[in-house]
Amino acid sequence: MDQFFNWLSKPMNPEDIQAWYDANNIIPEFVELFEDFCFSFYYLVSSTYLGHTDNNATKIGVTHEDKLNHFKWCWETTLSNFKKENLKFEFSTSDYQYFESFYFEVFYDQPDEGVRNAMEDFFIQLFNRKRAMSKSDLEMFTDVYKTLERSLTI
Repeated sequence: MDQFFNWLSKPMNPEDIQAWYDANNIIPEFVELFEDFCFSFYYLVSSTYLGHTDNNATKIGVTHEDKLNHFKWCWETTLSNFKKENLKFEFSTSDYQYFESFYFEVFYDQPDEGVRNAMEDFFIQLFNRKRAMSKSDLEMFTDVYKTLERSLTI
């Protein structure tokens, strides 16, 4: 149990974090690019989605298909915007589904407004390389980094 707790919450020392970055070929310029991608997508999703409203009076809700279509539109718009800057991403089905699953869990299907509103802070913390990081934080960051790295075509 102690090992799990340490993995989850104990801050790693900076030398170990740097060794992790080196071992996983984490490139600072790519970190900035992937941060821009995640924030661009998040801001587009959160600023254009009309489904989180009180619809008790009409009993009309947003369907799962509507949510999928919104996600897909935001995704394709974000990819198109980056392509205009000569930055092309080509996501495999599983990598696309990685983001889709995340957004459905913490945004589209999330009943707790506090969780949805915490997404911006989540991304700020995820890409903040100057903060204390636990092993679990580092693994989560690396998962997102590697997913985006695989999809970037240079």
